Amino acid sequence: MHGGMNADLRASADSVLARLVGDATGTARLREDQWRAIEALVADKRRALVVQRTGWGKSAVYFVATSLLRAAGSGPTVIVSPLLALMRNQVDAAARAGIRARTINSSNPEEWESIQAEVAAGEVDVLLVSPERLNNPEFRDQVLPKLAAATGLLVVDEAHCISDWGHDFRPDYRRLRTMLADLPPGVPVLATTATANARVTADVAEQLGTGAGTDALVLRGPLDRESLSLAVLPLPDAAHRLAWLADHLGELPGSGIVYTLTVAAAEEVTAYLRHRGHVVASYTGKTENADREQAEEDLQANRVKALIATSALGMGFDKPDLGFVVHLGSPSSPIAYYQQVGRAGRGVEHAEVLLLPGREDEAIWQYFASVAFPPEELVRRTLDVLARAERPMSLPALEPLVDLRRTRLESMLKVLDVDGAVHRVKGGWTATGEPWVYDAERYAWVARQRAAEQQAMRDYASTAGCRMEFLRRQLDDEEAAPCGRCDNCAGPRYTAQVAEASLTTARGELGRPGVELEPRRMWPTGLAAVGVDLKGRIPAGEQASTGRALGRLSDIGWGNRLRPLLADQAPDQQIQDDVAKAVVEVLADWARGPGGWASGAPDAPARPAGVVTVPSRTRPVLIGSLAARIAEIGRMPLLGGLEYGAEVPGYGLPSSNSAQRVRALHEVLAVPRELAEALARTPGPVLLVDDCSESGWTLAVAARLLRRAGAKEVFPLVLAVQP
Repeated sequence: MHGGMNADLRASADSVLARLVGDATGTARLREDQWRAIEALVADKRRALVVQRTGWGKSAVYFVATSLLRAAGSGPTVIVSPLLALMRNQVDAAARAGIRARTINSSNPEEWESIQAEVAAGEVDVLLVSPERLNNPEFRDQVLPKLAAATGLLVVDEAHCISDWGHDFRPDYRRLRTMLADLPPGVPVLATTATANARVTADVAEQLGTGAGTDALVLRGPLDRESLSLAVLPLPDAAHRLAWLADHLGELPGSGIVYTLTVAAAEEVTAYLRHRGHVVASYTGKTENADREQAEEDLQANRVKALIATSALGMGFDKPDLGFVVHLGSPSSPIAYYQQVGRAGRGVEHAEVLLLPGREDEAIWQYFASVAFPPEELVRRTLDVLARAERPMSLPALEPLVDLRRTRLESMLKVLDVDGAVHRVKGGWTATGEPWVYDAERYAWVARQRAAEQQAMRDYASTAGCRMEFLRRQLDDEEAAPCGRCDNCAGPRYTAQVAEASLTTARGELGRPGVELEPRRMWPTGLAAVGVDLKGRIPAGEQASTGRALGRLSDIGWGNRLRPLLADQAPDQQIQDDVAKAVVEVLADWARGPGGWASGAPDAPARPAGVVTVPSRTRPVLIGSLAARIAEIGRMPLLGGLEYGAEVPGYGLPSSNSAQRVRALHEVLAVPRELAEALARTPGPVLLVDDCSESGWTLAVAARLLRRAGAKEVFPLVLAVQP
């Protein structure tokens, strides 16, 4: 197409854009780069990779291209996109332009069949698919081939997720390579992302067939956002940060997002800000889908000042007038940070971006880094188990036989699936028998990359140079230059000052000890496969009761005090007075609270009548001294402790997998004769004391043994809960 034909196409494209953005005057015009991408897709049926800042208008490219391609008789556009928030936004936007969009994702399984029928009948212009659908055997084998054959345009949104060099690698995205290979010749492909440095861009381009040597268009624009004013405000501790936020949230423009690094912190901050009179809502991976939708709508309509969110509110959430993004804690990657701050200032002249780094940030980074790709030994063990199996193995069946948590096991299997070593089928996973090489060099490089990104975030917080220029250079933006707007370029806009009263209430909030500890009610699946005759619901007479922890290790309050105490390299020492005093406070609140033994409720349990310890080879002094203090203050006997009745091989109780953990504990944990005799003489419940609960299985197995030995009830009490 040339000359007048392309001029006609451009006019049609601009009129679709006007409908998309709700411009009744019809004067909206595509940016030149947007038009170049649309022209390549529609007129030339080429592949294109677009790396442009958030808010540049990448979705306009694929919606306008879809409208033009459909008008010319092409099949529906398939958009692969990772987030539900994005899907909801985009279905609404498409409707404005007369584009019929439907979505297949984990929140609407009841609609999948009817949607597939609508696609087959030609009634759908855009089908948004979540990446995990691509790995579903039924979808992959039955729906995907038909979809690939009929697709008029394939869009890979947030394409950096394909690259394990990127900050948000998702194995499901690798399945796209299969779909690309199955596309008929001449079907255009568009890959888009706002957060890719040069290495990630090259990797994505290679995998999508938009790299060097292909007849593809690569559009990479400058990443500056002229509305954003970046700043970093170092404050002495978590209480100062919380107090600062409560004092200054009302001064920030419009409504916005406050990001935290953990679910626990998001819930903690939400509760405190509400207590201080701010209208805020929590938004995390644990938030129910309906509540998420409500929170998004409330933010869109400015009914809340802020959503207090984890990274669950990320890619694709689009509110053009978002006035601020505050980070209570630093993300581990400048690319992830740039992406999150890019939520702000899309449709306003000025937006505030503020980072309040915290002492606990690095410990949280380390925790998330610990769930990287497993070591070769565990991968080989998994492949061996699958190779010996007579039939496909489900995750619950496989999990007890390899020492990996289910989420990490599933992620590893998805990578192996793409590598051709395993195959996902109905009923589970099978080994293909194909040779597989553990790419240790690549995994080590990714680990080094993560470490370099963490250092870059430390450098961002401490740099005296332009902050926007720093972030743009991290994303290999060749046009990076001083922005003239950040706190280093234009001077700080906020002081570290907080009101003394605010600081006092923040300290009170963060210093309030006590977290409920829900007991395990069901044994993990697959125990029979590892020789343990336990399954289903744990009998009521063998369960622990609801317990208490002093705090969570991921808390911004007690977590900061407990992490150094329980760190791997920390010396085993007597319980310190401030910690012991706080534990006593937890016990007092517990006793008086709903269902507590001193609450006066008709069904309240009896008061604890003794203290029992969980055995520890790493912190026996800490646990023993804590139990002794509790027994002394509560005027009850220290009955003794459970023991490891058999040697634990290399003291290697597995902790990453529920079934393996229960098996190991079942084999070695025992009630010594002296403790059994003491339990028989004890008229009431016992407190079961341990240092830390990660999975809850140690407490569950210990409680079962104590109940079977005669304990009336078991109340677990630990210093900390692992994230």
